[in-house]
Amino acid sequence: MELSRRKFLALLGLGGVGLGLAACSPTATATPTLMPGLNGNGTPTVDEIDTAHENAVKTFLVDAEKNARTFWPPKLPFKLDGATKVFELTCQEVQWETEPGKMVAALAYNGVVPGPEIRVTEGDQVRVIVKNQMHASTAVHWHGVQTPNTMDGVPFFTQPPIKSGATFAYEFVAKPAGSHLYYSQHNAPDQVTRGLVGPIIIEPKSKTLEPKFDSDYILIANDTNLGLTLNGKSFPATAPMTAQVGAQVRLRLMNQGLLMHPMHLHGMYMRVIAQDGAPLANPYLCDTLTLAPGQRADVIVDCQTPGIWPLHCSILNQADSARGMFGLVTALVIK
Repeated sequence: MELSRRKFLALLGLGGVGLGLAACSPTATATPTLMPGLNGNGTPTVDEIDTAHENAVKTFLVDAEKNARTFWPPKLPFKLDGATKVFELTCQEVQWETEPGKMVAALAYNGVVPGPEIRVTEGDQVRVIVKNQMHASTAVHWHGVQTPNTMDGVPFFTQPPIKSGATFAYEFVAKPAGSHLYYSQHNAPDQVTRGLVGPIIIEPKSKTLEPKFDSDYILIANDTNLGLTLNGKSFPATAPMTAQVGAQVRLRLMNQGLLMHPMHLHGMYMRVIAQDGAPLANPYLCDTLTLAPGQRADVIVDCQTPGIWPLHCSILNQADSARGMFGLVTALVIK
């Protein structure tokens, strides 16, 4: 979800949050996050550690509007072929910036990591045409989507791999409603963690049972080849979510890395309303939600307390590095 400069700067006009918000004026210049220097015995000094932490947060806040343009997965457009919604995905080898100034060799759908958001409605006829421009073979699995067996996307179980230069068309009826994933199921530990993963959201045909919310955000955790990333970015290149006091924010949290990621939101509970795309009969509250590889969870956050509230992985990505926060870190900004 893209932010306007005026809206974002207004949302950052929060008093007493202790994050150096004076640095967030339109003319402020952020200092990139760098590893601290070393003193005589090879250990960063206290001041160097403090400065590195401060610079990381300043960079995140000042660059929030710019980062938002590449952080949130763009929606994939479709064409109609009769009643069928036709999407096109191209698998590519790209250079991808995971944090300021750090370019890595990645694999991408349509040039972005994660791949673009496919959003359809329950019962839609869907065709996804996948073209492979990579050197390696691949395939696309529709994680959580109930497809015909021949469309499940697992090479040598359900289809031949899509060779370099080849094209394969997946066709299915969109079901069940919920937050799902698409990703490579061919050499997946390498291809997925290099970027071949994206969201597919199937909205319910009847929204009478859907919770009310004011904004809808997708966060995909990944790790290994591209490092520790949310939506293909490592803090401070991530972007914050924004809300007004009293708003209801829906977060679709997904993990397609190789590691467990307990996601912790500061300052308030998350109300878990769905697990792996399936609505929960009894939603529950938590402030730390652990996602195993392949798991998804939909949560609602009731935004009542103004501030900049971190959301991060509790195992790997707290502010416990000498260079400051890194990896799976973002924030919810409430005005």
